[in-house]
Amino acid sequence: VQLVESGGGSVQVGGSLRLSCAASGFTFSRYCMGWFRQAPGKEREGVASIGRDGSTNYADSVKGRVTISKDNAKNTLYLQMINLKHEDTAMYYCAAVWCLYGDTSLDANWFGYWGQGTQVTVSL
Repeated sequence: VQLVESGGGSVQVGGSLRLSCAASGFTFSRYCMGWFRQAPGKEREGVASIGRDGSTNYADSVKGRVTISKDNAKNTLYLQMINLKHEDTAMYYCAAVWCLYGDTSLDANWFGYWGQGTQVTVSL
């Protein structure tokens, strides 16, 4: 299993970014996927997740500003972020876990595979 994130960068408050996660080594369509983030000195937190059926789950802190999506044909997970805030600054990680149809979760302990992360920095 390999997960490779990209799309991070430095933006100003109010800006937008789209993160991508290229997946390989497993049957992408049969896995639940998620985005997590970790800021310096803080615990890793769930941002958004998507199930096999496309059902989604968002953290309250990002609702209305973030959209998670996936392209099973391209084995790629996305995270579109708009109206970014300074507190969105963190390392963002892609995660995967085999799951049943209809499952989804923002619990990091549920996910078994992780990427190396991509840095998002939102400046004031």
